[in-house]
Amino acid sequence: MYDYDLLVVGSANADLVIGVERRPEAGETVLGSDLAVHPGGKGANQAVAAARLGARTALLARVGDDAYGRLLLDSQRAAGVDTVGVLVGGAPTGVALITVDPSGDNSIVVSPGANGKLAPADVRAAAGLFQASRVVSTQLEIPLETVVEAVRSLAPGSRFVLNPSPPRPLPAEVLAACDPLIVNEHEAKVILGGARVSGEPEDWARSLLAEGPRSVVVTLGAEGALVASAEGGVERVAPVKVDAVDTTGAGDSFTAALAWKLGTGASLAEAAAYAARVGAVAVTRRGAQESFPTAEEVDAL
Repeated sequence: MYDYDLLVVGSANADLVIGVERRPEAGETVLGSDLAVHPGGKGANQAVAAARLGARTALLARVGDDAYGRLLLDSQRAAGVDTVGVLVGGAPTGVALITVDPSGDNSIVVSPGANGKLAPADVRAAAGLFQASRVVSTQLEIPLETVVEAVRSLAPGSRFVLNPSPPRPLPAEVLAACDPLIVNEHEAKVILGGARVSGEPEDWARSLLAEGPRSVVVTLGAEGALVASAEGGVERVAPVKVDAVDTTGAGDSFTAALAWKLGTGASLAEAAAYAARVGAVAVTRRGAQESFPTAEEVDAL
């Protein structure tokens, strides 16, 4: 029935990465490593991550008519992503400025560029992609009204996955479609309001469920994750212990793997456990898309 296991609607950025010994304080200059340029953006990352695992994947995004846009299109095609939905022009390609410290943690500033031009009309024009996709995944590096239109364009029986990053309050229509809503602690605080994120992560998950999503996944970094739904309650997903080198893109690979596995019929807990293994492999390698594993590499972990 479906031509695609996963349709990703989202951002495509060029990642400009510099390694630093520590992040600068306000008004301070620090020296870093040589600049590295990688294809990235949460949407493009998710599409590549899913395709590397073997999912039939399409991307709906917008890039500029420039060298960074060509870099992004080439990386999608090399991974096996169908780029029929990638629009070109309207603004320069989005750029992410990323610093990575010796522990592998990163800080990111994004210039949206063409991502900000991905409009509801573009979603409506891609109706055929939505009707052909088993699962639709998106994020918030594109306009919120475009995410709302994606929800309205879902095919009957398809599943909607949202990682609200960068986080912002969400309309009830979007929350009600999420199955699951995938958040880390920071994103949970924004969605719920900081005062309501207290106690154990299980409490956050229950509070998030009360906001309307059909299911919720809370990622906890080195502590693993937990999944929650009205039918299954709250369940912990054990962490996968590895030596992290660079966490850039790890959350995107987790979301992509989880969305794809859900489309194959896996339970939420099963999909999250698999996604944790995918993310664990990704953090042992530098870069975003370059770090994403194949299914065989995940099985070997």
